[in-house]
Amino acid sequence: MRRADRLFQIVTLLRGRRLTTAKWLAEQLEVSERTVYRDIADLIAAGTAIDGEAGVGYRLARGFELPPLAFSVDELEAIVAGVRMVRAWGGHALGQAAAAALTKIDAVMPAERRGEANQSVFFAPDLAREFSVGLALDQLRAAIHARRVVTFGYTRADDERSHRSVWPLGLFFWGKRWTLCSWCETRQDFRNFRIDRIEELTLLDRHFEERPETSLAFYLEQVGTPLDRLQAP
Repeated sequence: MRRADRLFQIVTLLRGRRLTTAKWLAEQLEVSERTVYRDIADLIAAGTAIDGEAGVGYRLARGFELPPLAFSVDELEAIVAGVRMVRAWGGHALGQAAAAALTKIDAVMPAERRGEANQSVFFAPDLAREFSVGLALDQLRAAIHARRVVTFGYTRADDERSHRSVWPLGLFFWGKRWTLCSWCETRQDFRNFRIDRIEELTLLDRHFEERPETSLAFYLEQVGTPLDRLQAP
């Protein structure tokens, strides 16, 4: 969890509780109590109205509320559409995280606007979703973040089978189909693989060091689609 996310989560956990110990917060956030003490001190220094002290417990000062999120109707519908698409076509873990994020967004909306998310007319049915693809996406996403080498069996469109060891770099959605962009150790070059054609995916204990010439940014530059263009809002 990123530190900024953890700080927000601490405030969220303190809401509605009379007194919260650092030990309980540490258990919920899966960090040390020392980290919680440091985060609490930083939140107080930043102006968050938290009462209490180490060894006793903490609570939000009476009347303190997170500032309401000011999304326009179109912005909120865009978020809902994105969440529903992730739930339908993303990995299982990411789909659950997207739903949880939407619940949090709704909770901090102004009271008179709560529930608007359920009024969106955008839907993303998951009738064609394959369980194995969702599981592979979860594993590959974890491997990319941890920079772990993965191995798998692969069947091409012409039915030729091969076994690959690759450095996973990025996941791309093309409308019903996901592909993995990677640096292939077998071919010593960039290769893209359709997730639905991958079998026996295994994350190795071996890690890779991403070099400039084997990075996702370098590959995208080569094909004329710079990374910053894909990341742009």
